[in-house]
Amino acid sequence: MAAGVPAAGAERQRIDKWLWHARVVKTRSLAQKLAEAGQVRKNRERVEQSSEPVRLGDVLTITLAHRVLVLKVAGFAERRGSATEAAHLFEDLSPPPPPRESGPTALERDPGTGRPTKRDRRRLDALDPGPDED
Repeated sequence: MAAGVPAAGAERQRIDKWLWHARVVKTRSLAQKLAEAGQVRKNRERVEQSSEPVRLGDVLTITLAHRVLVLKVAGFAERRGSATEAAHLFEDLSPPPPPRESGPTALERDPGTGRPTKRDRRRLDALDPGPDED
């Protein structure tokens, strides 16, 4: 059976299984923790149990460490497949990431300027002491 095509009689699926099949998280136990921690909303309502069913057309808002995903459920899978198969399970409605500030920061160098000299490296190290130094 192809991913994205509902199984016979499959009109819903557990939210933790769907998150895992859609490759939002690496393991099903992480999907359970994500749902039970309240970091998933289904149609704007907070999900509190990992056994909550999702149906075709449901909109999931998932809060991850560095981004927020908004996914519309477009299909189900019986097993976890490849990333291309997982892409058929949802429609991505996430807002675009904020634009990056243009121009180099203090620790970035202009592209094409070559390798930094020893003097440049010392200046960069003076700006950013790193994790070992306080």
